[in-house]
Amino acid sequence: MNEFFPYRGGELHAEGVPVARVAAAVGTPFYLYSSASFRGRYHALAEALAPLDPLICYAVKANSNLAVLRVFAGLGAGADVVSEGELRRALAAGIPPERIVFSGVGKTRAELELAVASGIHQINVESVPELGRLSAVAAAGGHSARVTIRVNPDVDAGSHDGISTGRRGDKFGMPREDVVAAYRLAADLPGIDPVGLAVHIGSKIEELGPSRLAFERLAELVRELRAEGLSVRRADLGGGLTVPYQDGDPAVTPAQYAKMVGAVFGKLELALTFEPGRFLVGAGGLLVASVEYVKESSGDPVVVVDAAMNDLIRPALYGAFHDIVPVREPGRNAIPAPVNIVGPVCESTDTFAKARDLPPLGEGDLVAFKTAGAYGAVMASTYNTRPLVPEVLVSGGRFDVIRARPNYEALLALDTIPDWLDDAAEAPRRRGAA
Repeated sequence: MNEFFPYRGGELHAEGVPVARVAAAVGTPFYLYSSASFRGRYHALAEALAPLDPLICYAVKANSNLAVLRVFAGLGAGADVVSEGELRRALAAGIPPERIVFSGVGKTRAELELAVASGIHQINVESVPELGRLSAVAAAGGHSARVTIRVNPDVDAGSHDGISTGRRGDKFGMPREDVVAAYRLAADLPGIDPVGLAVHIGSKIEELGPSRLAFERLAELVRELRAEGLSVRRADLGGGLTVPYQDGDPAVTPAQYAKMVGAVFGKLELALTFEPGRFLVGAGGLLVASVEYVKESSGDPVVVVDAAMNDLIRPALYGAFHDIVPVREPGRNAIPAPVNIVGPVCESTDTFAKARDLPPLGEGDLVAFKTAGAYGAVMASTYNTRPLVPEVLVSGGRFDVIRARPNYEALLALDTIPDWLDDAAEAPRRRGAA
């Protein structure tokens, strides 16, 4: 485990809190976050990037809990948002609007109206039609919207296909060859203040090469735009830094990343923005579950836990790896053996691990899925009418529930049965009585 989730006295802890104590208080499954981990990751990145004097905007989509956002607000971070809901969350958590960037390929008129009225730092525009819509919105309100043009640099990040965003044909950004014309248009449109360029090629980037190539292509465009007399003051370099999900995974360090960025942009005198998400919160979270059954099968034993794909969808969606460890530290004589770890949802994809070597597990044992702080709870659903699981935040020796588990009454109350269905239900009963 990392330093924030150590074994002490044979029990897994989150900072100073035994994980089993939290399980007894809130029930399983639940997400458990270390605020010290979040702060430590932010400070490491901010220190490495400090010579570049950047704006660091936490990518809210990675983990949007208000308490998590408040942690980063307290550190001086901004926010990268991709929806009206995320913008409202960032503002509610105390992140100043002048430190908020709005990204995303499909911004609605209502979202643009809120962003402009809120006076956010900038809007990353991804198409000419979006430029036209934003111009109409801003001009109608008497505003001037600061925008960057998001560039599709045609660079493959080398990560999973589902989280790569910078290749030709991906839905994100404008092709490089169209950027100069789009920027020139932006400079002529009412209500638009073009301030720079943006790029983001995807998530879980494990080497510097793809990012460097994308940044070099962005720098070329900066020079080209300036040669035409256009003002380019900012560059938004997105996110993408990852964390190791298993031993041996490569991971770019903040220092290596900062050195590369400085080499590409150091002489261009640009205000730089970064949008880290997974890097800041991924390693700081666990999903804790209980073993319900251990089934013998024709192959490896099947360990059924009470967490499911609706709670943590990454393995089913991306084939993602999460290390799984017992909450009670195995004894020296415990011999690991291959097992399949599955959830209770009626889908074969509800499988977290196959042939994973683990120490013996029995009914009622607690297990923890590591590196679950990013794209875990935020992607959860109520599939199979399973309530969303609690989220718990630890600080030193204390913990608090920062999102409670809803009861079934609250879950069912989200649905409404029309009155006319009551009439329709009466007809079969009347026919049966006849």
